[in-house]
Amino acid sequence: MTHLKTVLVFVLVFSIFSCKDDKKELVEEPIEMGVSTFYFIRHAEKDRSDPENSNPELSQDGLGRAMHWDEILKDIELDAIYSTDYQRTAMTAAPTSVNRNIDVQYYDPRIINIEEFKTENLNKNVLVVGHSNTTPAFVNQMLGEEKYYAMDDSDNGSLFIVQIVNGNATSQRIHFNCNCPD
Repeated sequence: MTHLKTVLVFVLVFSIFSCKDDKKELVEEPIEMGVSTFYFIRHAEKDRSDPENSNPELSQDGLGRAMHWDEILKDIELDAIYSTDYQRTAMTAAPTSVNRNIDVQYYDPRIINIEEFKTENLNKNVLVVGHSNTTPAFVNQMLGEEKYYAMDDSDNGSLFIVQIVNGNATSQRIHFNCNCPD
């Protein structure tokens, strides 16, 4: 019987220490809990009348599309709007910004810190307006993979939706035709 008690004590002590070791192995970096949704669009049609102008405004069709984007997004409660610091992107964001009373925050896609951006916008719905090359690149950075390529210069109707749920990112791409005047 004494031998059995010794074995039981040994098993009990061993299991206590092994449980403590298991708990140490299970400790991981905390995952940001929550749901964040990002809506990425390229600026609307720009005025191409002066090919030398590197910062043109929107064309009439582009103004129509900017209003169309606001209409498409009207049922989404946005918390933030980001745009590059160009006239065509700011003008694309303007109808949504004005109708929601949300100030546009400007970003530089060449130097944005993706992890900070995700953290700053945790549990938010965010509109991001960019360009044919920066929008897919930004989406890829959010996903952590090279899924999308630069957009065709005539593509002003793609909407990329990135949703991050408890640190896991998914995406989809939807194309909207604009009933803008020709």
